[in-house]
Amino acid sequence: MSNPLKGFTVDRADIRFTGRDLQRPECILAERDGTLWSADARGGVMRIAPDGSQELIVQTGLEQVGGGSFEDRYVNTQGSLPNGLAFDAEGNFLIANFGTDRLEFMRRNGESKVLLDQIDGRPLGKANFVTRDSKGRLWLTVTTQMIPWTDHVKTNSRDGYIALIDDKGVRIVADNLCGTNELRFDAREEWLYVAETTSRNVTRFRVNDNGDLTNREIYGPSNVGGFCDGIAFDVYGNLWSTLIMTDRLIAITPEGDLLTILDDGNPEKTAELDRAWEEGRVTPDIMGAATGTLCPWMASLTFGGPDLKTVYLGSLRGDRIPYFRSPVAGLPLIYW
Repeated sequence: MSNPLKGFTVDRADIRFTGRDLQRPECILAERDGTLWSADARGGVMRIAPDGSQELIVQTGLEQVGGGSFEDRYVNTQGSLPNGLAFDAEGNFLIANFGTDRLEFMRRNGESKVLLDQIDGRPLGKANFVTRDSKGRLWLTVTTQMIPWTDHVKTNSRDGYIALIDDKGVRIVADNLCGTNELRFDAREEWLYVAETTSRNVTRFRVNDNGDLTNREIYGPSNVGGFCDGIAFDVYGNLWSTLIMTDRLIAITPEGDLLTILDDGNPEKTAELDRAWEEGRVTPDIMGAATGTLCPWMASLTFGGPDLKTVYLGSLRGDRIPYFRSPVAGLPLIYW
């Protein structure tokens, strides 16, 4: 079987949109019945029903802050900023909160609590993404411990890590990571893949039975051409990735080749950002100027639809969710 992504690119005319007036829809979860759940900067999630109707479910019992300037919300990350989302075994929400620096739990009625806010007696740092494996363990990524987090992008600090939460407690299983972002397992949960956003590569680890991570290696190109953010596998074995600010959607084939599926970036501003990254002088202004129009600051992708061939794109600065049809289905996540 030949790779169905070879030669495939998204025609902008085929892109549709769902959702309206969203705030920072960074991560999206899709259910079998067509319901979408989107992270929302008002402190919770937005439920988007198959008919397009919406309901904002705000976390209760936790601090909520909305609005504010670009610098307040995106640089200083003030208030609650739900980032990575995952379903627990009962269908409630696990939330990696980039604003409160915590791993949080939220029931579908909004009732919430803090699951984790420190490790080894120290604050977590910028909690980015969370996922669950078939053994019921939780895996959490922390991007950086620098404040503001944008200083990390300028310095390429390697203070990110992956934490494992199981019946024995919480422990760091991988560190010295550069901008730790989304992580995904392969179909057999033999390898764990993580986007190192600020070093612009995907790294993978072999997963031991006890949760230890070994055999660390870069997967695919050592530089994917932008800040890789969200990642997801399809059933063929291609690893898709969004490149935030570059606003490009790519895929790494099982052979390690790089495919471009969609490019919505601003070439001039992207080139300026690339030069600044190479020279260690990235600033929030340079980052803020680099953005596309379809899905500004493209941050994640989610496979959905009854056949898992609908691709939804999450973003940090968009107010709706673009989607299109893929020639290959996504790898079903654990809850599917």
